[in-house]
Amino acid sequence: MPATRLAIIDSGGANIASLQFAIERLGLPSDLTTDPARLHDASHVILPGVGAAADCMSRLEKADLVDTIRALTQPVLGICVGMQLLFDSSEEGNVPCLGMLPGRVQRFANRADLPVPHMGWNQLEFDASSPLLQDIASGDYVYFVHSYAVPVNDLTIAASQYGHAFSAIVQRGNVYGVQFHPERSARIGAQLLRNFLRL
Repeated sequence: MPATRLAIIDSGGANIASLQFAIERLGLPSDLTTDPARLHDASHVILPGVGAAADCMSRLEKADLVDTIRALTQPVLGICVGMQLLFDSSEEGNVPCLGMLPGRVQRFANRADLPVPHMGWNQLEFDASSPLLQDIASGDYVYFVHSYAVPVNDLTIAASQYGHAFSAIVQRGNVYGVQFHPERSARIGAQLLRNFLRL
């Protein structure tokens, strides 16, 4: 990974420091930025996100980053709300998102036996082949914290279950998204980040 130049979009999420530490443990520095030129010049870009989709989109709009992110051609990884922002829209605040992937983010249904948010360790389920899944097995556990999710669709390369199946990992072209937090998912999360940085 010597030629890798990772830019992390400074979206204001509380998980950014943890993400940077996880990247450092892989032996790679990262550039936390809202500078369009630095995003354009990076070999890989991560869009983290914590909190409400509308707030995250507002921060990206205020930083004048929406068109810059949409135009990226290198590997892009959205994490948690960052993944949700990649889609057309979200039920959370009925907000238009980046529209890099087709679909609408939906809230989990209220159920007495399944509290929302969905929080904790859950299994990945997949039979797909993707470089992002190298050395990760179906049945491996990762850590989720979310109230909204993307339904399983043609872009889903790994799912998880919480009352019903939802997209845990999606991919189209250079755009990838993970609903869980790889920076909090121990060995499997580290492997996923390592795989992304090798794309």
